[in-house]
Amino acid sequence: MQPATGLPERIRRHAELTPNTIALREKSLGIWRGITWAEYAEQVDIVAHSLAALGIGVGDRVGILSENRPEWLYADIAILSIRAVTVGFYTTNPAPEVRYQLVDCGAKVLFAEDQEQVDKVLAVEKECPDLEWIVYFDRRGVSNYDHPKLISYEDVLGNGVSHRSTHPDHVSNARAAAQPDDLATLVYTSGTTGPPKGAMLSVRNVEFSVAHLISGNWLISPAPGPTDVILSYLPLCHVAERAFTIWQNAGAGVVVHFAESLDTVTNDLAEVQPTLLFAVPRIWEKLASTVAIKAASASPLKRAASAVGRRLAEKCAAQRSANGGDHTAVSRICTALGYPLVFRSLQNKLGLRKVRTAISGAAPISPDVLEFFLGIGIPIYEAYGMTENSALATSTRLHRMKLGTVGEAADGLEVKLDEHTNEVLTRHDGNFVGYWNRPDATAATLDADGWLHTGDVGQWVDGTYLKIVDRMKDIIITAGGKNVSPSEIENQLKASPYIAEAVVIGDRRPYLTALIGIEFDAVSDWATRNGIHYTTYKDLSSKPEVVALVGRAVDDANAHFARVETIRKFRMLTKELDHEDGELTATRKVKRSALADKFADLIDDMYRGESR
Repeated sequence: MQPATGLPERIRRHAELTPNTIALREKSLGIWRGITWAEYAEQVDIVAHSLAALGIGVGDRVGILSENRPEWLYADIAILSIRAVTVGFYTTNPAPEVRYQLVDCGAKVLFAEDQEQVDKVLAVEKECPDLEWIVYFDRRGVSNYDHPKLISYEDVLGNGVSHRSTHPDHVSNARAAAQPDDLATLVYTSGTTGPPKGAMLSVRNVEFSVAHLISGNWLISPAPGPTDVILSYLPLCHVAERAFTIWQNAGAGVVVHFAESLDTVTNDLAEVQPTLLFAVPRIWEKLASTVAIKAASASPLKRAASAVGRRLAEKCAAQRSANGGDHTAVSRICTALGYPLVFRSLQNKLGLRKVRTAISGAAPISPDVLEFFLGIGIPIYEAYGMTENSALATSTRLHRMKLGTVGEAADGLEVKLDEHTNEVLTRHDGNFVGYWNRPDATAATLDADGWLHTGDVGQWVDGTYLKIVDRMKDIIITAGGKNVSPSEIENQLKASPYIAEAVVIGDRRPYLTALIGIEFDAVSDWATRNGIHYTTYKDLSSKPEVVALVGRAVDDANAHFARVETIRKFRMLTKELDHEDGELTATRKVKRSALADKFADLIDDMYRGESR
């Protein structure tokens, strides 16, 4: 392993060795603007001096409440440069959640992106006694605010330049004094079962993760480098995106492109054509659903070509899946026929033509989705990890793919199953320091022997491949005593292009039921083609024809399971699940207990003996 130099030192090295090479790109007025390593390092240095001028020192917490943009990286690396601690906030967090996190971590400075985020903070800042400064990136709508804690990013940079002129060695001395055990960041958990907890990651933890990510012997092979291109669009406060964007950029020099927004990701992918792509299952499902929508609404000739391409893709996927992800003679023939017919066009339109490594993580993904992309020539490698182990546990490897598993442990990582509960345990230098101000929670998660208790139930497949059964707390035990993994059933349901959300119910119940939310774009396209008129999401999901459409998808999913694991009844959700309504976490994980309360009437209805 490389020594724990830290991310700031890595950025400085890039600036010294390749100052004029592009490190980052952002879109401005429709044009991608390049930012060199020298410019990156200069901005980091100025921001670091500006934080020092604001009184930030070793161990102080500094928050970032912003969408992905270069300033996120400047602030993060600057915070680390003076041995302070970065705390990321989700921009979707409502004001009460922002207040909770500010109070819990005791942040002294918060970088806020724009008026929307500033307004949230100002609504609660009187309840945040440690907060001294609110630095805003975007002046629009905020520049005329009169508040003693508000300061513009431009003014902060000016203060940084002044501080550097009077204290030229302050930042370099702090960077040189950095220690492996320094606290680098607090990453807050999603809070599916209670208030979010701040997971403490040290410089040692981060460096351990960086070393594995860029080694070429784990997830990405050959090793990533300056010729690789990535698109950053998932929240940077999430450990997986932080690792893929900031840590990988600093470690290997990959070029980061910042998506304009989540809504433009499809267009941004097509423009950027990344070579490395990380996405959560919801994104991969959305891309697959988009293909299904386009195929269904195409001309008869294109529909016929698509049908032929789909059969070739299915054959190709079956062959490659049985061969560790590698081609066979049959799959090569299928690809040779399907590529000019359909596959090349799909890869181009999805922005995946140049992808050499596609990764899925942060949640379980349906094997059907993996097979779809494998069939059209985009093998997706699953990575399994969590905030508390610096996103390091297992991954699918080149030539050793096994669908339905999350792969094998990376070299140098210990992974085992608890002999009594089959809980997945990990032990390595990426295991976190503990939870911020939560010694009891830390002791319950990280035992005396250094094993991290992940809370996931696993099983070994063929000796070395790990399959995640489900979260321990989510396992359903039916009234008949049968243990059921809801996520496996939910993923099978969501393999349908018409289903966006599926929540399986049945703990201590006589049979399984489900709450189902439609994939609005796909179902609205289907409704339009079938002459079904609707007005809103609620109206569309309530249409008898749509209920029947979903019913057929449920029947298809049920065919994959034993009778005790099948969905006997379902009810349609009449609204899209939303973070602000308390139904989802910021990472779009379902809050099952919240849904059980909110939709209790629908659930009770399914257990009153009524039909679908």
